[in-house]
Amino acid sequence: MTAFAYRGGQLYGEDVPLEAVAAALGTPTYVYSRAAMEQQYQAFAAALGAETQVCYAVKANPNLGILRLFAALGAGFDIVSGGELERVRRAGGDLRKVVFSGVGKSHAEIAAALEAGVFCLNVESPAELHRVAEVAGHLGRQAPIALRVNPDVDPGTHRYIATGLAESKFGIPIAAAPELYAQAARLPQIAVRGIACHIGSQLLDLAPLGAAAERVAALYHRLHDMGIPIQHLDLGGGVGIRYRDESPPTPAAYAEVLQRALAGIPARRVVELGRALVGNAGVLLTRVEYIKDNGSKTFCVVDAAMNDLLRPALYGAWHEILPVRAGRASPALTMDVVGPVCESGDFLAKDRPLAAAAGDLLAVMGAGAYGFAMSSNYNTRPRPAEVLLDGAGFRLLRRRETLDDLLSLEEV
Repeated sequence: MTAFAYRGGQLYGEDVPLEAVAAALGTPTYVYSRAAMEQQYQAFAAALGAETQVCYAVKANPNLGILRLFAALGAGFDIVSGGELERVRRAGGDLRKVVFSGVGKSHAEIAAALEAGVFCLNVESPAELHRVAEVAGHLGRQAPIALRVNPDVDPGTHRYIATGLAESKFGIPIAAAPELYAQAARLPQIAVRGIACHIGSQLLDLAPLGAAAERVAALYHRLHDMGIPIQHLDLGGGVGIRYRDESPPTPAAYAEVLQRALAGIPARRVVELGRALVGNAGVLLTRVEYIKDNGSKTFCVVDAAMNDLLRPALYGAWHEILPVRAGRASPALTMDVVGPVCESGDFLAKDRPLAAAAGDLLAVMGAGAYGFAMSSNYNTRPRPAEVLLDGAGFRLLRRRETLDDLLSLEEV
């Protein structure tokens, strides 16, 4: 589904002209399409089948309204902090469908997860395994765990979001996993439930995912031979989306790769999708403040900045930028689209042909994942509002921050 398209020279989201959102709430503002998120979830859930639990990766976009939407669709949740656990709770998510990942879980986070009755803790080191056992013992509980194994597979993505290589901080080397599983099985405070694996994000080629799944399948059979039963296989997520000219995998192709690698294994499957569900369901609206020509370079200075959308500065990520009202008579100029933050790295796009003037409204596309989630208050800038489109209407999911919000926790 294309949630955002031109009608009569105006860019719409669902049945709402984006100019109407900016007129009502100002800029910068994140705008999300409910229909696009629902359709993506349903497409993956249908392709993967009833034997697979689709978990939404909260870190992609943790807004409570979006979590509520996925909870209503039957999603589980992949979390990486105690804060995300509380978000799922407040959004009405089923805590029995929560998978808790991450390399640095604290005593308090482990305790909160066990008291909440989460589906599984994905353990990433021998030290964490013993901490989980210690906390579970104090609480008089048995902790459901999977070991997150590192298959040393190159996912072919940006090095910052590759998580399955030997030099990555994530997971346990797959060769070392059988011995650690044997140790876990001997701990009375631990209930071995699954095997977990995640090799990276923005995956466009499914071959590495298939190779990782095959290694997980081999480990499953090895553990079965050791007398250690495994109830579920967590294959992570990371399915990519189209930002520019990529050809991302379809839900059917993704499901086929997993089925081919895991055929004949009776364990339930879990996947953790984030960007694939919300990435192209969101845009960032921003207004042009100035067009600046310094002789050798032209800059389109907008009111959104790297603190609002960090991906271009952090990863060199490419986001399409469209005028909300098309057909400006002035010719397109090659410009850098930059923000007001006092950093040379504060840019949203480099060397883009763009016909724009001061006061124009622009839409930064593909901003539904890792947009607001990674935003900050750098330069004492309040973070944007967030809006959910729903057919011909829209509603506020998060109001724009004020300076009073930013300063309220500080004292002189």
